[in-house]
Amino acid sequence: MSLPKITTQEEWLAARKGLLAKEKELTRQRDALNAERRNLPMVAVEKDYTFDGPVGQVHLIDMFVGRAQLIVYHFMFEPEWEDGCPSCTAGTDELSAGFFEHLHTRDTSYAMVSRAPLAKLERWAAKKGWDVPWYSSFGTDFNHDFGVTIDESVTLGQYNFRSRAESEARGSDIFEADQPFEMPGRSCFLQVEGRVFHTYSQYARGLESTGGSYYFLDLTALGRQEEWEEPKGRSESARSARPDFAS
Repeated sequence: MSLPKITTQEEWLAARKGLLAKEKELTRQRDALNAERRNLPMVAVEKDYTFDGPVGQVHLIDMFVGRAQLIVYHFMFEPEWEDGCPSCTAGTDELSAGFFEHLHTRDTSYAMVSRAPLAKLERWAAKKGWDVPWYSSFGTDFNHDFGVTIDESVTLGQYNFRSRAESEARGSDIFEADQPFEMPGRSCFLQVEGRVFHTYSQYARGLESTGGSYYFLDLTALGRQEEWEEPKGRSESARSARPDFAS
């Protein structure tokens, strides 16, 4: 591994300012992309999926736990496996009580769904010391319908919104694996007056771009749900000094 070259403070500052301009442009692009994501149309979830959970059989709307939004992580855990996916496990290890608290403050629940039977999920969660809502979709169409169980005998082969032919044209060989097989993903849902809507899903490299609860909220239809509010009694000069972190 090569190290950065040694330079002067003046040269470093010039290079840093040049990089800062690119970073700010990327931030503006990300803000625009987040806005476009929030404006995606949504699709009603008409199928009545049922899952096995810690308190018995539940429906998708039950996973909201009364909140407006739900983020589901499609944790890779095949029914035949005894251990959960190492990569999914590493990502779940990084979640904290504070992370869930911040989501809940924004009326958003978080849950994991896997195809393995509930007993295996609970055993793995206990081994890892997790307290994350985790449900089994074993025996249902949920994983197939949301593109994380690849089984061309059941549904058209597709992952990350690309068919087998499109994936192979891009040099991917994922469809060469023995089917059925699991892939990771994340899906967002919104409930409105008792109806559940699918608003967003992401797969593959998109799952790597994580940055705490704000990143996860940026994936949802309602976003961060924050607006700048001017404190009462502020002078005009103080109001003009409101923070603009993207500038």
